[in-house]
Amino acid sequence: MLIVQDVDLTPNPQALKFILNEKLLNRETRHFNKKEEAQKDPLAKGIFEIEGVVSVFYMDKFITIEKDPKVQWGQIQRPFVEFIKNFEKVLIPPEQEIVVTREEETELLKKINEILDQRVRPALAGDGGGLEVTGLNGLTLKIRYQGACGSCPSSIRGTLVAIENLLRREINPSIEVVPD
Repeated sequence: MLIVQDVDLTPNPQALKFILNEKLLNRETRHFNKKEEAQKDPLAKGIFEIEGVVSVFYMDKFITIEKDPKVQWGQIQRPFVEFIKNFEKVLIPPEQEIVVTREEETELLKKINEILDQRVRPALAGDGGGLEVTGLNGLTLKIRYQGACGSCPSSIRGTLVAIENLLRREINPSIEVVPD
């Protein structure tokens, strides 16, 4: 059963981020700017049925809802929590299979290492650690932490998510980063 565990404010005063207890998607992000776009996605379609919802975005373990400025959050939150609690996760359309050629993989790995060299490895080195890329299979990047980072609890989850988010923003929104 899906459960809303927390609600975060966003920089947009008309949007809230609802954090769930389970992953909805592993790689993809799904964004719907209007009800008509969501007709083939039962999760988004159901959220749009709540009066005042103007956009739906979801990925990983969260859903961000943007509301009409004339509507109060109280009119949306309770129906949304109820909807999520009763929603069957198996109804979410499956993620698209991503096929990457060897050439694309090599070029992708080059770009990934450039970003890691510029933005990640220096920060890890400052904390007495490092990062080794151990493989790339399609859009799944395997990494191994080194030095102080190897056993640090924050590197295992927090830094991993930060690296994944950076690479998704800078290179490809479907990249997945996993520890080796």
